[in-house]
Amino acid sequence: MHERVLIIGAGIGGLCTALALAPTGRDIVILERDPAPPRGDADHAFVDWTRRGVGHLRHSHAFLARLRTIIRNEHPELHADLLAAGCRELGFERMLTDLHRQDYRPQAADRDFVVLTSRRTTLELVIRRYVERYPNVRIDSETFVRKLLTQRDPQGLRVVGVSVADAAGARDIIGDLVIDAGGRTSSCIEQLVEEGASIPEESESAGILYFTRHYRLLPGTQEPQRTKAGGTGDLGFLKFGLFPADNGCFSITLCTPEPELELRKAIVRPEVFDAICARLPGLAPWVDPAIAEGVSRVFGMGELQSRWRQVAGEGVAPLLGYFPVGDALVRTNPLYGRGCSFAAVAAYVLRDVLVSGGDPADRVQAYQARINAELRPYYLNMRDQDRAAIRRARQQLTPGHRPSLRSRLVRSFLEDGVNIAIRSDADLLREALRGFHMLEHPSAWLKRPDNLAKVLRYWFTRRELKADAYPPRPGPGRAEMFQSLGLAADADMIRA
Repeated sequence: MHERVLIIGAGIGGLCTALALAPTGRDIVILERDPAPPRGDADHAFVDWTRRGVGHLRHSHAFLARLRTIIRNEHPELHADLLAAGCRELGFERMLTDLHRQDYRPQAADRDFVVLTSRRTTLELVIRRYVERYPNVRIDSETFVRKLLTQRDPQGLRVVGVSVADAAGARDIIGDLVIDAGGRTSSCIEQLVEEGASIPEESESAGILYFTRHYRLLPGTQEPQRTKAGGTGDLGFLKFGLFPADNGCFSITLCTPEPELELRKAIVRPEVFDAICARLPGLAPWVDPAIAEGVSRVFGMGELQSRWRQVAGEGVAPLLGYFPVGDALVRTNPLYGRGCSFAAVAAYVLRDVLVSGGDPADRVQAYQARINAELRPYYLNMRDQDRAAIRRARQQLTPGHRPSLRSRLVRSFLEDGVNIAIRSDADLLREALRGFHMLEHPSAWLKRPDNLAKVLRYWFTRRELKADAYPPRPGPGRAEMFQSLGLAADADMIRA
């Protein structure tokens, strides 16, 4: 193919698009507003790489099995490069509880339930250097895309290139296709709407704020042994997650509901962040000063929105020569870790559509149809969970609130049925992980009669007979945590 493809953005979405399209022989130019990475290794990239266009660059990152499998199968040399750079693979056996291990029998499918985790800067650095080895790919750094170049076409509005500004001044670049991987701050969609394009959009708050701090193990120390407490948890007023990374590093992310203003204000201080972690049994061994030291400030991220856009479909006029991927098309709550996988799936869907050929209007219709089939179920599942979490957060700040009977039954089914079944039965864990890792519809496993029957049996089993399956308490209650931090536990209740 001799199509010239312009990709806006050299983040994960843009790089995944290059990974998908470069082997097809197209001429690819990636236009990146930020500077190129510094020379040197992963530590240099983490400390010195300036990426103002990526607000979440130094937050926790992991590639779910869907994306890790794409990399392993499509680009085995890149997979090897990532591992050589220190990126970690966390397999199925790390998910097993003591109950699972009593009768666990490995299966071939277990090899696919692998998370690839690392500092985001390391992931991006290694993928970028791999992409740059393609002779038909060029990355122009410090090149800001000012606007899209468009023209009217009998079939609809057509994008024919971009206008950019760089050190040499302003210039226009013509391309056969423009791929928008500019992320959540991309203004391309807004421009197209102003020019008359019909691009329906739905958007709502994810209801949380995100805070991350990075740590490094001290020389001569080992990672703490995994315990029943686990490195993830949800206290209602606080969610937390531990992310092992490359080269002796790891990060911890704490999430607070939007109404928890007092906690939000305090958590950005490293000493408060560490004090919270020290009160959580699953994290306390990791932040022990004898084991690890903090190597970054606390990075905060707010204004988290879920967003779904349609660039084609019934009642939508064709938009030609333009394909958004990643956050420019679909934004998700980072709590679920699906953003990078969404971008990669969209990139490979685009590859398949372009390889299939066809009329330009048909291609964009086919692209949107495949996006709807591949990503929409996960988006809706995430949105529903976010809405439920927002309700629970507000209820927790409402004095005297009493949950309805339906709410209590749903919570019991999830905590005493679904969660206990997954923690007890390795086969059910496999089934649930298929949805988590985007290998099938997120709720498909629970709709299978045999699986649902197992879950119901666990739900109806008396609590004392399944006591060993319950995880230990993930941390203190809200009042106890606030008291230990010197915060007023009733301030946000009064405000609410």
